[in-house]
Amino acid sequence: MKEGPDFTAIASLIGDPARANMLTALMSGKALTASELATEAGVSAQTASSHLRKLQDAGLLKLLKQGRHRYYSLSGDNVAQALEGLMGLAARLGHLRTRTGPRDQALRTARVCYNHLAGDMGVQMFSAMRHQGHFEFSETGLDLSEAGQAFVVTLGISTQDMPRSKAPMCRECLDWSVRQSHLAGRLGRAMLARFETLGWAERVPDTRIVRFSDRGLSEFNALF
Repeated sequence: MKEGPDFTAIASLIGDPARANMLTALMSGKALTASELATEAGVSAQTASSHLRKLQDAGLLKLLKQGRHRYYSLSGDNVAQALEGLMGLAARLGHLRTRTGPRDQALRTARVCYNHLAGDMGVQMFSAMRHQGHFEFSETGLDLSEAGQAFVVTLGISTQDMPRSKAPMCRECLDWSVRQSHLAGRLGRAMLARFETLGWAERVPDTRIVRFSDRGLSEFNALF
């Protein structure tokens, strides 16, 4: 490449099947150990360590040491955003897995996309909020409207109390399974966390699946 950022090295790292499986596993937002990521990638511990070192050196992963344990996670929202974008592109171009499994439908219904709600329910929520006038759209993106500010307060969410972050308040994230947008950004993270606090939804351990209770589904559908 003659000009601009050189994305070839990053693309090469992500394009390796084993490393892609590791990165996808970390899209759950949960930090995982090297042995757990080796299992996700289907490689030996030694091979996994090599892959993880390359991903960490490239700035895609960060390492947290806690006692004798070492945990890996995505280095930030921008990495998760890039991965979800690639998943959406692959889906639109027809590059889908041919083998399906029992988790596939559950993943399409509701899943965590790093730190926010994705899948059918994530798209449903974003679409409803948009039609209810909760967003203001501009050339630079979107933000909460006055109606949106009032709405999130009724959910028990205070935008003023959100942790400081470089992430935008609201961001569209293209959903790879529905191929429409769901809500990301600090508000997307806060809303998923609120659903969990209210007992409406919970994350299924060791997966990206978000499971809503009967009451949670009823409350969710009433709002969105």
